[in-house]
Amino acid sequence: MVLQTAQRGGVFTNSVAGVSQNMQARCRAPRAGALVQSSFHSNGIHRLQRRGLYAARQASVLVTSQATAIDQIVTAEAPSTSSMAAGPNSDNVCMSGLNGLSAGGVEGLDSGCFHVAAQQPVLYTVQESLNLLSLDNKSLLRGLLPDSFPARLAAEPGTEKQRRFIIIDENVFDTYGPQLEQYMQYHGVEYEILPLPTCEPNKSFNLIFQVAERLEAFKLNRRKEPIIAIGGGVCLDVAGLAANLYRRNTPLIKIPTTVMAAVDASIGIKTAVNFHGRKNKMGTYCAPLAVFIDKTFLKTLGDRHLSNGSAEILKMACIKDGELFELLEKHSAELIQTKFQSPHASTIMRRSIQGMLEELEYNLWEHILSRLVDYGHAFSPEIEMAALQGDEALLLHGEAVNIDMALTTQLAYQRGYISSEERRRVFGVMRQLGLAIWHEVCTIDVLMQGLEDTTRQRDGIQRVPFMKGIGEAMFVNDIVREEVELAAQYVSQLHAEQLAEAAHNGGYLANSITPLEPVPQSVKQFIREPAMAH
Repeated sequence: MVLQTAQRGGVFTNSVAGVSQNMQARCRAPRAGALVQSSFHSNGIHRLQRRGLYAARQASVLVTSQATAIDQIVTAEAPSTSSMAAGPNSDNVCMSGLNGLSAGGVEGLDSGCFHVAAQQPVLYTVQESLNLLSLDNKSLLRGLLPDSFPARLAAEPGTEKQRRFIIIDENVFDTYGPQLEQYMQYHGVEYEILPLPTCEPNKSFNLIFQVAERLEAFKLNRRKEPIIAIGGGVCLDVAGLAANLYRRNTPLIKIPTTVMAAVDASIGIKTAVNFHGRKNKMGTYCAPLAVFIDKTFLKTLGDRHLSNGSAEILKMACIKDGELFELLEKHSAELIQTKFQSPHASTIMRRSIQGMLEELEYNLWEHILSRLVDYGHAFSPEIEMAALQGDEALLLHGEAVNIDMALTTQLAYQRGYISSEERRRVFGVMRQLGLAIWHEVCTIDVLMQGLEDTTRQRDGIQRVPFMKGIGEAMFVNDIVREEVELAAQYVSQLHAEQLAEAAHNGGYLANSITPLEPVPQSVKQFIREPAMAH
């Protein structure tokens, strides 16, 4: 399996090709009339075995290295033993005739059992591009590279008249809509903008149908005209699923406008909507054409949404990148205060994206169920949906993830995987980022239901990532109710103490610039004078 993630100057190239030994077979046909039997060997090398003879399959791979990225371009020609006829104004025509160059060879002619094997490469780029809506920035005008497979983003805008269908979160449209329209009009683009109310309660197939109806009316040419999606994680998930379903995969450019989307939701290949009260139960795997990250969009975010996205950065720091954790310890307050516009913010975001892509790239379709990036996602889906359906305050995704991480941090401490000092440091960063560590929907039944559902999705084994020191992780499969109860008791008590401290500081915690949410009635009974020696 060829796997490469390269990062140069804010450009991340994600390349996955289903081949071995850095090779992709470029088929050369045997002589006309020969019957060839195809077989796949355990070492992953595709050999063509002709009855009684062998026809070697030549392989080639084109790798281009640039100053900003390393792109791996995989091409494959379909084999044919027949002659090709071509006219000056016509496409090549492949003459008919069986050749046996399928995975099962010609066995199906005798047995009636036919085998199919194919490989689909994945190649897309995650790139920083500041001021995307500036009139001199032409990133949004880049279309598809003609005849590319997989679909590739052209290096420059095409010379033909441009058409773009744009899906945008309605809140983002309220802020940037006039500037977006001015950009399209200035460049002579025929466009349609579809603002959508993309928030967690609305994340359903109803939005997919709205997108599909407008796409059909726009008569998008998916061979030349990529969809553009601009918004947070929910918007990009919805747009990704709609693009994947419309015409069985229409290329999509993602433009994240939140921290959460920039470091997490936009850079993978998963798409989803909620279903039957369950988070992300309907979805697909669909790689974007490209992701453009413009940090200037973050300037309009409130502190809560900045903190929310920071949880996914903290996740990668805790289980993979100790240096990133140290950066968060030093600069968390700065991230929120500058709305991620500082030089340290760029470094922190790049390290988080690099770590995430390293974990995603070799396992894009999640065939390996033990995934480090699932840290904070054992209990959180159930917590998030319980808050969504109840009368309590709504939880954002990163807040639910952080509550999960608070619980698993304490669970790791109870098992002796981290020290009390490491636990203190983790809770300290959560505090600096203004992240919630508890919510009143976190009953033991909700937590265990979340773990049960997670275990079912992971083929009956928990596979829960735990910290083993800061920046390292291990997987556990034997979490029991009693230890979760003990961890929940600790975290809820710490939360109550933080609320009490905040009550003496106008709603703010020491070392935190983000005010806490109002105290739920069900928690007030636990509030007492702070005793922060933990």
